[in-house]
Amino acid sequence: MPELPEVETTKRGLEPLIVSQVVERAILYRANLRWEMPKHLVTTLANQTISSINRRGKYLLIEFDIGTLIIHLGMSGSIKVVSNDTPLKKHDHFELSLTNNTVMRLNDPRRFGAVLFSADGSHPLLDSLGVEPLEDLFDESYLYNKSRNKQQNIKAFIMDSKVVVGVGNIYACESLHQAGISPERKAGSVSKKRYQHLTQCIKTILTQAIKAGGTTLQDFSQVDGSPGYFAQTLNVYGREGKPCKLCNGKISRIIQNQRSTFYCPICQT
Repeated sequence: MPELPEVETTKRGLEPLIVSQVVERAILYRANLRWEMPKHLVTTLANQTISSINRRGKYLLIEFDIGTLIIHLGMSGSIKVVSNDTPLKKHDHFELSLTNNTVMRLNDPRRFGAVLFSADGSHPLLDSLGVEPLEDLFDESYLYNKSRNKQQNIKAFIMDSKVVVGVGNIYACESLHQAGISPERKAGSVSKKRYQHLTQCIKTILTQAIKAGGTTLQDFSQVDGSPGYFAQTLNVYGREGKPCKLCNGKISRIIQNQRSTFYCPICQT
């Protein structure tokens, strides 16, 4: 699944290619992805200029004077900008045709993504989101204060988008490993000092992943088709049975909240 670094990488790749461009037409190649795509986009976006592109959590926000196009990449989505004479690929479901003879296409094999629209920039999916992990509000006391009396495991806690956005499965595993915290520990039992360290680990790992262009695991690639390279530096994720890079212990895998968790039972307590 594309996580925050992958979505941020996509945003940065799209920015010079689509901002200030005029939409000739929007084309919906199917009626729905995870939810129904608004049919009015065909007329609403015609002849509109893209003013900016932003990211909120894992949502891409393509801004127009008349509102915001909201895109989520789901489990397997990707966006490419190609010449308008480029043949459609299987699973191309939505596109913006631009007046500079290029098209922005959303490809989503599993169809868990979303294309939505908001006239005023707000949306229930956005309004409930927590803080951004790379912004100042996510400071050294934030997670500690939010975690008091929480009985859920700490991995589920930091992956809760109502607490902090964009810390998906890969980066949650990596951050907890770097911080030396067991993913099975109850969120409310972790000390303030350990949360301070975890906060810095989350910020560092996400920043490194963005610089590397995201993680290539199965489906993700960048706007220009090149892969992300952060997968080469993963310490625990996908490394079950392999030696821990810190202590040479064996990496374990467990299932938490229906997701695989990779960790080192020796390093992480």
